[in-house]
Amino acid sequence: MLLTGMLFVGVTVAVRYLGTSMNPVQAAFIRYCFGIVLILPLLSRAGVMSLDRDRLGFHALRGLVHGGGVILWFLAMSRIPISEVTALGFTTPIFVTLGAAVFLSERLKPYRVAAVLLGFIGALLILRPGLRVIDIGALAQLGAAPLFACSYLMAKSATRREASSMIVILLSVFCTLTLALPALMVWRTPTLEELLLLGLTALLATSGHYCMTRALEAAEVSAVQPFTFLQLVWATILGLILFDEHPDVWIWIGGAVIVASATWMAQQEVRSIRQKSKTR
Repeated sequence: MLLTGMLFVGVTVAVRYLGTSMNPVQAAFIRYCFGIVLILPLLSRAGVMSLDRDRLGFHALRGLVHGGGVILWFLAMSRIPISEVTALGFTTPIFVTLGAAVFLSERLKPYRVAAVLLGFIGALLILRPGLRVIDIGALAQLGAAPLFACSYLMAKSATRREASSMIVILLSVFCTLTLALPALMVWRTPTLEELLLLGLTALLATSGHYCMTRALEAAEVSAVQPFTFLQLVWATILGLILFDEHPDVWIWIGGAVIVASATWMAQQEVRSIRQKSKTR
Protein backbone atom coordinates (compact mmCIF):
# COMPACT_ATOMS: atom_id res chain seq x y z
CA MET A 1 0.00 0.00 0.00
CA LEU A 2 2.98 2.33 0.58
CA LEU A 3 4.20 1.61 -2.95
CA THR A 4 0.68 2.18 -4.24
CA GLY A 5 0.70 5.64 -2.69
CA MET A 6 4.04 6.55 -4.29
CA LEU A 7 2.82 5.43 -7.72
CA PHE A 8 -0.43 7.40 -7.43
CA VAL A 9 1.47 10.55 -6.44
CA GLY A 10 3.47 10.06 -9.64
CA VAL A 11 0.16 9.93 -11.52
CA THR A 12 -0.85 13.21 -9.91
CA VAL A 13 2.37 14.93 -10.98
CA ALA A 14 2.08 13.64 -14.57
CA VAL A 15 -1.52 14.87 -14.87
CA ARG A 16 -0.54 18.26 -13.45
CA TYR A 17 2.12 18.57 -16.16
CA LEU A 18 -0.59 17.67 -18.68
CA GLY A 19 -2.31 20.94 -17.87
CA THR A 20 -5.89 22.03 -18.55
CA SER A 21 -6.06 22.23 -22.34
CA MET A 22 -7.42 18.67 -22.81
CA ASN A 23 -10.92 17.73 -21.72
CA PRO A 24 -10.71 15.50 -18.62
CA VAL A 25 -12.94 12.86 -20.24
CA GLN A 26 -10.63 12.53 -23.24
CA ALA A 27 -7.54 12.49 -21.01
CA ALA A 28 -9.03 9.72 -18.87
CA PHE A 29 -9.97 7.69 -21.96
CA ILE A 30 -6.49 7.89 -23.49
CA ARG A 31 -4.93 6.97 -20.15
CA TYR A 32 -7.00 3.76 -20.01
CA CYS A 33 -6.29 2.93 -23.66
CA PHE A 34 -2.60 2.99 -22.78
CA GLY A 35 -3.43 0.92 -19.73
CA ILE A 36 -4.90 -1.84 -21.89
CA VAL A 37 -1.72 -1.93 -23.99
CA LEU A 38 0.34 -2.29 -20.81
CA ILE A 39 -1.69 -5.19 -19.48
CA LEU A 40 -1.73 -7.23 -22.71
CA PRO A 41 1.25 -9.35 -21.53
CA LEU A 42 -0.82 -10.34 -18.49
CA LEU A 43 -3.71 -11.77 -20.51
CA SER A 44 -2.30 -15.27 -20.96
CA ARG A 45 -1.12 -15.41 -17.35
CA ALA A 46 -4.48 -14.28 -16.00
CA GLY A 47 -6.38 -17.01 -17.84
CA VAL A 48 -9.04 -14.77 -19.36
CA MET A 49 -10.87 -17.68 -20.96
CA SER A 50 -11.43 -19.24 -17.55
CA LEU A 51 -13.28 -16.19 -16.23
CA ASP A 52 -16.81 -16.86 -15.04
CA ARG A 53 -19.05 -15.00 -17.52
CA ASP A 54 -21.58 -14.36 -14.78
CA ARG A 55 -18.95 -12.11 -13.16
CA LEU A 56 -18.63 -9.81 -16.18
CA GLY A 57 -21.60 -7.72 -15.08
CA PHE A 58 -19.97 -7.13 -11.70
CA HIS A 59 -16.72 -5.95 -13.29
CA ALA A 60 -18.60 -3.85 -15.86
CA LEU A 61 -20.38 -2.05 -13.01
CA ARG A 62 -17.05 -1.46 -11.30
CA GLY A 63 -15.65 -0.02 -14.53
CA LEU A 64 -18.63 2.34 -14.80
CA VAL A 65 -18.27 3.52 -11.20
CA HIS A 66 -14.49 3.88 -11.37
CA GLY A 67 -14.65 5.61 -14.75
CA GLY A 68 -16.98 8.25 -13.31
CA GLY A 69 -14.58 8.81 -10.44
CA VAL A 70 -11.63 9.17 -12.82
CA ILE A 71 -13.43 11.85 -14.86
CA LEU A 72 -14.15 13.87 -11.71
CA TRP A 73 -10.55 13.40 -10.52
CA PHE A 74 -9.12 14.70 -13.81
CA LEU A 75 -11.44 17.71 -13.53
CA ALA A 76 -10.25 18.37 -9.96
CA MET A 77 -6.60 18.13 -11.05
CA SER A 78 -7.19 20.83 -13.65
CA ARG A 79 -8.71 23.26 -11.13
CA ILE A 80 -7.08 23.03 -7.69
CA PRO A 81 -3.54 22.47 -6.28
CA ILE A 82 -2.07 18.98 -5.94
CA SER A 83 -2.02 19.17 -2.15
CA GLU A 84 -5.74 20.02 -1.99
CA VAL A 85 -6.68 17.28 -4.48
CA THR A 86 -4.70 14.74 -2.47
CA ALA A 87 -6.00 15.91 0.90
CA LEU A 88 -9.63 15.83 -0.21
CA GLY A 89 -9.02 12.44 -1.77
CA PHE A 90 -8.51 11.13 1.73
CA THR A 91 -12.24 11.30 2.30
CA THR A 92 -12.27 8.09 0.23
CA PRO A 93 -11.01 5.94 3.17
CA ILE A 94 -13.89 7.31 5.24
CA PHE A 95 -16.38 5.81 2.78
CA VAL A 96 -14.21 2.69 2.39
CA THR A 97 -14.08 1.98 6.12
CA LEU A 98 -17.82 2.53 6.56
CA GLY A 99 -18.63 0.54 3.42
CA ALA A 100 -16.38 -2.34 4.48
CA ALA A 101 -18.35 -2.64 7.71
CA VAL A 102 -21.72 -2.53 5.92
CA PHE A 103 -21.04 -4.60 2.80
CA LEU A 104 -18.02 -6.79 3.65
CA SER A 105 -18.91 -7.50 7.29
CA GLU A 106 -15.57 -6.18 8.52
CA ARG A 107 -15.56 -5.28 12.18
CA LEU A 108 -15.82 -1.52 12.76
CA LYS A 109 -13.33 -1.30 15.62
CA PRO A 110 -13.41 1.79 17.87
CA TYR A 111 -9.98 3.05 16.79
CA ARG A 112 -11.01 2.78 13.13
CA VAL A 113 -14.09 4.87 13.84
CA ALA A 114 -11.96 7.45 15.66
CA ALA A 115 -9.46 7.59 12.78
CA VAL A 116 -12.29 8.06 10.26
CA LEU A 117 -13.76 10.93 12.27
CA LEU A 118 -10.36 12.61 12.59
CA GLY A 119 -9.83 12.26 8.86
CA PHE A 120 -13.21 13.85 8.21
CA ILE A 121 -12.35 16.75 10.52
CA GLY A 122 -9.10 17.21 8.62
CA ALA A 123 -10.99 17.41 5.34
CA LEU A 124 -13.34 20.03 6.80
CA LEU A 125 -10.37 22.11 7.94
CA ILE A 126 -9.06 22.08 4.38
CA LEU A 127 -12.40 22.93 2.75
CA ARG A 128 -13.64 25.39 5.43
CA PRO A 129 -17.23 25.44 4.09
CA GLY A 130 -18.95 28.75 4.68
CA LEU A 131 -15.65 30.55 5.19
CA ARG A 132 -14.52 30.58 1.55
CA VAL A 133 -15.84 29.92 -1.95
CA ILE A 134 -15.43 26.22 -2.70
CA ASP A 135 -14.02 25.66 -6.19
CA ILE A 136 -15.77 23.26 -8.57
CA GLY A 137 -12.54 21.24 -8.54
CA ALA A 138 -12.95 20.61 -4.82
CA LEU A 139 -16.57 19.55 -5.34
CA ALA A 140 -15.47 17.23 -8.15
CA GLN A 141 -12.92 15.58 -5.87
CA LEU A 142 -15.51 15.14 -3.14
CA GLY A 143 -17.80 13.55 -5.72
CA ALA A 144 -15.02 11.21 -6.84
CA ALA A 145 -14.33 10.00 -3.29
CA PRO A 146 -17.43 7.80 -2.77
CA LEU A 147 -17.10 6.44 -6.32
CA PHE A 148 -13.49 5.37 -5.72
CA ALA A 149 -14.51 3.94 -2.35
CA CYS A 150 -17.15 1.82 -4.05
CA SER A 151 -14.55 0.67 -6.59
CA TYR A 152 -12.08 -0.29 -3.84
CA LEU A 153 -14.74 -2.27 -1.99
CA MET A 154 -15.66 -4.09 -5.20
CA ALA A 155 -11.96 -4.84 -5.77
CA LYS A 156 -11.71 -6.29 -2.27
CA SER A 157 -14.74 -8.46 -2.93
CA ALA A 158 -13.30 -9.58 -6.27
CA THR A 159 -10.04 -10.76 -4.66
CA ARG A 160 -12.05 -13.64 -3.20
CA ARG A 161 -12.87 -14.90 -6.70
CA GLU A 162 -10.25 -13.62 -9.18
CA ALA A 163 -6.49 -13.08 -9.34
CA SER A 164 -5.00 -9.58 -8.96
CA SER A 165 -3.91 -9.46 -12.60
CA MET A 166 -7.42 -10.39 -13.77
CA ILE A 167 -9.01 -7.66 -11.64
CA VAL A 168 -6.66 -5.01 -13.05
CA ILE A 169 -7.24 -6.20 -16.61
CA LEU A 170 -11.03 -6.06 -16.30
CA LEU A 171 -10.91 -2.61 -14.67
CA SER A 172 -8.85 -1.23 -17.57
CA VAL A 173 -11.13 -2.80 -20.20
CA PHE A 174 -14.43 -1.68 -18.70
CA CYS A 175 -13.17 1.82 -17.79
CA THR A 176 -12.07 2.27 -21.40
CA LEU A 177 -15.49 1.17 -22.66
CA THR A 178 -17.22 3.47 -20.18
CA LEU A 179 -15.18 6.51 -21.25
CA ALA A 180 -15.19 5.83 -25.02
CA LEU A 181 -18.43 7.53 -26.07
CA PRO A 182 -18.07 10.64 -23.84
CA ALA A 183 -14.46 11.03 -25.05
CA LEU A 184 -15.45 10.90 -28.71
CA MET A 185 -17.96 13.70 -28.11
CA VAL A 186 -15.19 16.09 -26.97
CA TRP A 187 -12.30 14.64 -29.00
CA ARG A 188 -9.41 16.70 -30.38
CA THR A 189 -6.08 15.50 -31.73
CA PRO A 190 -3.63 15.17 -28.81
CA THR A 191 -0.06 16.43 -29.08
CA LEU A 192 2.96 14.14 -28.77
CA GLU A 193 3.77 15.61 -25.35
CA GLU A 194 0.22 14.92 -24.13
CA LEU A 195 0.43 11.32 -25.36
CA LEU A 196 3.76 10.80 -23.59
CA LEU A 197 2.41 12.20 -20.33
CA LEU A 198 -0.75 10.09 -20.55
CA GLY A 199 1.36 7.03 -21.35
CA LEU A 200 3.43 7.68 -18.22
CA THR A 201 0.20 8.20 -16.27
CA ALA A 202 -1.09 4.83 -17.48
CA LEU A 203 2.15 3.06 -16.52
CA LEU A 204 2.15 4.50 -13.00
CA ALA A 205 -1.59 4.09 -12.44
CA THR A 206 -1.79 0.52 -13.74
CA SER A 207 1.16 -0.45 -11.53
CA GLY A 208 -0.52 1.31 -8.61
CA HIS A 209 -3.79 -0.58 -9.12
CA TYR A 210 -1.93 -3.88 -9.23
CA CYS A 211 -0.08 -3.09 -5.98
CA MET A 212 -3.32 -1.95 -4.37
CA THR A 213 -5.10 -5.16 -5.36
CA ARG A 214 -2.27 -7.25 -3.91
CA ALA A 215 -2.55 -5.26 -0.67
CA LEU A 216 -6.30 -5.88 -0.56
CA GLU A 217 -5.63 -9.61 -0.96
CA ALA A 218 -3.33 -9.56 2.06
CA ALA A 219 -5.38 -7.59 4.59
CA GLU A 220 -8.72 -6.01 5.42
CA VAL A 221 -9.63 -2.88 3.48
CA SER A 222 -9.83 -0.64 6.54
CA ALA A 223 -6.45 -1.92 7.74
CA VAL A 224 -4.48 -0.96 4.62
CA GLN A 225 -6.25 2.29 3.71
CA PRO A 226 -4.47 4.46 6.35
CA PHE A 227 -1.12 3.98 4.62
CA THR A 228 -2.42 5.95 1.62
CA PHE A 229 -2.56 9.06 3.82
CA LEU A 230 1.20 9.45 3.38
CA GLN A 231 0.49 10.53 -0.20
CA LEU A 232 -0.38 13.95 1.21
CA VAL A 233 3.18 14.52 2.39
CA TRP A 234 4.75 13.49 -0.92
CA ALA A 235 2.19 15.33 -3.07
CA THR A 236 2.56 18.58 -1.11
CA ILE A 237 6.37 18.49 -1.35
CA LEU A 238 6.31 17.76 -5.10
CA GLY A 239 3.70 20.47 -5.69
CA LEU A 240 5.94 22.97 -3.91
CA ILE A 241 9.15 21.93 -5.71
CA LEU A 242 7.83 21.29 -9.23
CA PHE A 243 4.89 23.70 -9.56
CA ASP A 244 5.59 26.37 -6.92
CA GLU A 245 2.25 25.60 -5.24
CA HIS A 246 2.17 27.02 -1.74
CA PRO A 247 -0.60 25.41 0.29
CA ASP A 248 -2.24 27.67 2.85
CA VAL A 249 -1.96 27.02 6.55
CA TRP A 250 -5.33 25.26 6.70
CA ILE A 251 -4.20 22.62 4.22
CA TRP A 252 -1.16 21.98 6.43
CA ILE A 253 -3.30 21.80 9.60
CA GLY A 254 -5.95 19.60 8.00
CA GLY A 255 -3.28 17.41 6.44
CA ALA A 256 -1.50 17.07 9.78
CA VAL A 257 -4.75 15.91 11.42
CA ILE A 258 -5.28 13.34 8.64
CA VAL A 259 -1.71 12.02 8.77
CA ALA A 260 -1.79 11.84 12.58
CA SER A 261 -5.01 9.83 12.50
CA ALA A 262 -3.54 7.50 9.86
CA THR A 263 -0.35 6.96 11.82
CA TRP A 264 -2.22 6.22 15.03
CA MET A 265 -4.60 3.85 13.27
CA ALA A 266 -1.70 1.99 11.62
CA GLN A 267 -0.08 1.52 15.03
CA GLN A 268 -3.33 0.11 16.39
CA GLU A 269 -3.60 -2.28 13.44
CA VAL A 270 -0.08 -3.60 14.06
CA ARG A 271 -0.82 -4.05 17.77
CA SER A 272 -4.05 -5.90 16.93
CA ILE A 273 -2.23 -8.25 14.54
CA ARG A 274 0.44 -9.02 17.16
CA GLN A 275 -2.20 -9.78 19.79
CA LYS A 276 -3.95 -12.18 17.41
CA SER A 277 -0.70 -13.97 16.64
CA LYS A 278 0.03 -14.43 20.35
CA THR A 279 -3.35 -15.99 21.04
CA ARG A 280 -2.92 -18.64 18.31
